[in-house]
Amino acid sequence: MIVRNNDIKLNDLGSGVYRKILAHVESLMMVEVNFIKGAVGEIHAHAHEQISYIIKGSFEVNIEGKKEIIKVGDTFYIKPNALHGVLALEDSTILDVFTPQREDFLK
Repeated sequence: MIVRNNDIKLNDLGSGVYRKILAHVESLMMVEVNFIKGAVGEIHAHAHEQISYIIKGSFEVNIEGKKEIIKVGDTFYIKPNALHGVLALEDSTILDVFTPQREDFLK
């Protein structure tokens, strides 16, 4: 499977957050999320495992109440059902990988 970035619709999630679902199969999903400075990925939890890689910018990440500053090239892991969220400290882009895929993103 080849997915061309130019063929993917950019979804405006509101409040300065934009998402592109890059590729997905039942057991795996890759998503690019763009944030304008100050945009918030609200604290939430899901049953999926998640690994995230910072492509551009920086974030304050909150995982289970512990806050850290992460920058370009940093990666973090979210275990299933862990509360987590981010605050974009500048215009930023994150690459999220989920297993299994996020069915809620496909609706």
